[in-house]
Amino acid sequence: MDGAASHRERASGTAAGAPGPQPVTAPQGAPRPRVVVVGAGFGGLWAARALAGSPAQVLLLDRNNFHTFLPLLYQVAAAELEPDDIAYPVRGLIRGLPNVDFLMAEVQGIDLEQRQVLTSRGPLPYDYLILAAGSQTNFFRMESVEAHAFELKTIGQAVTLRSHILRLFEEAQREPDSERRRAMLTFVVVGGGPTGIEFAGALAELIYGVLVKDYPRMDFSEVRIVLLEALDRLLPALPEALQTYARQRLEAKGVEVRLEAAVVRASPNRVYLKDGTSIPTRTLVWTAGVRAHDLVQHLGVATARGGRVVVEPTLQLPGHPEVFCIGDLAYLEDDEGKPLPQVAPVAIQQGEHAARNLRRLLAGQPLLPFRYHDRGTMVTIGRNAAVAVVGSRAIKGFPAWLAWLGVHLIKLIGFRNRLLVLINWAWNYIFYDRGVRLIVEREPLGGEGEPAAD
Repeated sequence: MDGAASHRERASGTAAGAPGPQPVTAPQGAPRPRVVVVGAGFGGLWAARALAGSPAQVLLLDRNNFHTFLPLLYQVAAAELEPDDIAYPVRGLIRGLPNVDFLMAEVQGIDLEQRQVLTSRGPLPYDYLILAAGSQTNFFRMESVEAHAFELKTIGQAVTLRSHILRLFEEAQREPDSERRRAMLTFVVVGGGPTGIEFAGALAELIYGVLVKDYPRMDFSEVRIVLLEALDRLLPALPEALQTYARQRLEAKGVEVRLEAAVVRASPNRVYLKDGTSIPTRTLVWTAGVRAHDLVQHLGVATARGGRVVVEPTLQLPGHPEVFCIGDLAYLEDDEGKPLPQVAPVAIQQGEHAARNLRRLLAGQPLLPFRYHDRGTMVTIGRNAAVAVVGSRAIKGFPAWLAWLGVHLIKLIGFRNRLLVLINWAWNYIFYDRGVRLIVEREPLGGEGEPAAD
């Protein structure tokens, strides 16, 4: 981390005020500079689109052929939205951009010396590289938790979790043993950040607002939704008044909030806490942290907390000015010495900034340091309830909820997606119903016949 701090003070050799590189001008008829963008998430997609019309040939790589709007992924898991409501084909997003192409491939490594991206389709040479591979779940080296917890990072994981939850209710209604039944109906969510709070609230509304009508002969007093947070407060980045409001609203929805409750290990049927207690459960949802994608762990460059690559203020990789690293992969501090958060707005702004600096690099102009413009933070807790910080103003309740709805609807890519999400939200709000209560995935963790205790 000491090295990370020093990088915040050190300017890149191509930063504003320093002599810029010579323009990259290919002879007439020669191939244009090749730019490879790894990852079609927020950072990579915005970078590729911002390079449209540049004097470079851009290739966008991703293992999926679609972009996922991750802020609404939890609603797929909570049966509020269909998977294709929050996904959009990448090729549709780059259509009409003559110098931007897409390749569906698994990126397996980066050869910085040979300037190649190693993929499942073979090595791809580059002149310039933008790394935007994103993050993965951080289990903090707890192998048992990693083996038994559900994640919320991909559409596939969200659909699997939704099917698992609905299947447990099908099993529980015919389970005669009360101990086993209560374990089936106990849902543990780990992480008191935005994702954990939003999913816990959405799950409570699914169970107590919808499933209670689907299973009229079931005793819903046996249902438990437990939100565990290792710190002494929820949403630590927000003002205390909003933290308190979020906890009160969750508890009003039937969520049991436990602070200073650190998980140390897990089994298929139980979660064990640091204080020596345990919770019988068949469902552990892990939202407690992320770390940089493993792709950057073998680059031989300095990393900071969470495996994030320490980048220059220009977002370049130290020692490799032809490589830009953005989004969840990049470690960069703000003017107060705090690391920039791993959130979509940071990735979007860095993607656009990396593209801007790459254009300047091609033109032989000095590069500009990145400055994050924080436009606020919003977290919904469910129907009519949310918290938000916009500038210096803290908002909670119904106004914050309306603002959250509006911002996410506007940010969602594609008119069709916006329309479908709006219709689903309106249907859910008016009729207290969710139409995507479908079990389409095989049970991944255990099954019938397992004991409730180890």
